[in-house]
Amino acid sequence: MLTLQAGAAGAQTAAESWPNRAITWVVPFGAGGVTDLVSRKIAELLRTRLGQPVVVENRPGAGGTIGTEFVARAQADGYTVLYASGGPMTIQPNLGMTKLNYDPLKSYVHIRGVSSANQILVATAAAPYSTLAEFVAYAKAHPGKVNFGSPGPGTAQHLAGEMFQAAAGIKLTHVPYKSGSSQMTDMMSGILDVSFDYLAVLRPLIDTGKVKVLGTTGTARLAALPDAPTVLEAGYPDAVSVGSTWVSVPAGTDPRIVDRLSEALTAVLADPGIVADLASNGQVSIADKGPAEMGPFIVAETARYKRVIESAGIAAH
Repeated sequence: MLTLQAGAAGAQTAAESWPNRAITWVVPFGAGGVTDLVSRKIAELLRTRLGQPVVVENRPGAGGTIGTEFVARAQADGYTVLYASGGPMTIQPNLGMTKLNYDPLKSYVHIRGVSSANQILVATAAAPYSTLAEFVAYAKAHPGKVNFGSPGPGTAQHLAGEMFQAAAGIKLTHVPYKSGSSQMTDMMSGILDVSFDYLAVLRPLIDTGKVKVLGTTGTARLAALPDAPTVLEAGYPDAVSVGSTWVSVPAGTDPRIVDRLSEALTAVLADPGIVADLASNGQVSIADKGPAEMGPFIVAETARYKRVIESAGIAAH
């Protein structure tokens, strides 16, 4: 009995003194991408607010599942935090991969939403269409002849293309790439006809006129691209596709730690610099989603992607 009481007292003391050492901030994707860049800015502001180092650790691989699993297996003490995203949590579980060693709902406490981002549909500069309506008309007149690129089968960009062609009643040919850089090289050279991707990736090509924007996959126009219509405006509600990120910790983390981290994140995500940075990258804050909202959100997103994946017959590669 004394041992149990001592253990409980120790856990209580640890929760009350959290954080008293460095926090590992796991990003399940490689350095330099939009997910990594935004997360580093958030981590830096958290360091200032929590008074301890927040060390970014990139653990890429297998569509983000390696880093995501790493956090699920970590000690639930508040010192290993996941910058989570929809790919490993809501897409990969539907792809028929080797059984994932984590459960998107049971393995974590999802603390607070960070951002959502529409994808941008762009065409090569020389394409014979400049609007969504013109693109759909052209694709209908040339079924299977228009190709679209993605960073690989089952990625959010691939699914955005599948959702759009199903909603618009057109037939596109998917061209998967092993890297986004090679995909964009082929976009600029005209080998690819169109691509779906995020503004942070496409901005240099848009600004230099190397690609032209046809529309976005959200429900509201982006402040960074006010002239680009949404798929919803164009009459394709089933083509809405939004990528989201949030912050999670291993299941079993003390509620007092969860509350402290949630409070810190709420303050950080309200920082004008973070808000401006998200907007410039075509992202919108979803910091209003706390633990109560994140669970239903993940369930709904998983079900939505499951329908797309099954309808398109997509399997993991």
